[in-house]
Amino acid sequence: MKSAPKSRIRTFALRGMEGSESKTLVQRDHETALRDLKNDSFFQPVNDQDGPYQVELSVEDNRLVFRVANDAGHDLPMLVLSLKPYQRLIKDYFLIVQSYDEAVREGKPSRIEAIDMGRRGLHNEGAELLMERLKDKIQMDMNTARRLFSLICVLHSGKAIIWR
Repeated sequence: MKSAPKSRIRTFALRGMEGSESKTLVQRDHETALRDLKNDSFFQPVNDQDGPYQVELSVEDNRLVFRVANDAGHDLPMLVLSLKPYQRLIKDYFLIVQSYDEAVREGKPSRIEAIDMGRRGLHNEGAELLMERLKDKIQMDMNTARRLFSLICVLHSGKAIIWR
């Protein structure tokens, strides 16, 4: 589904991250999420119709912070969410990443496939939680929410790239 040109993310940044050359599953998820957000996202703040949007995501004082600016360059109200509801999901994500990397090193394709299915389920759960918590503030589709959940996890890895 291609989103309306105004109801999308035009630029995205993770604040407080360092670049990485690593090609772990985390980095691949990160690169894929950024590419997919740039190519196809549905992101519509409830009280603003002047997209596309510039989005910056960061973690501050153990809270997830969304800074959003519209196409006219106006900053929208900052959104701050507790990370507590995501703690288990983020922990599980990194356990899956560790298992995936081990399975790749051991050359076990069937185990890789099973782990990948679990990772997709975890992304769905994280996306649903994000959509529920933002439903009165930002409307987004499932694919956009999945990609944003991936990037929330990346914030905890300490390795990121930024596109503008």
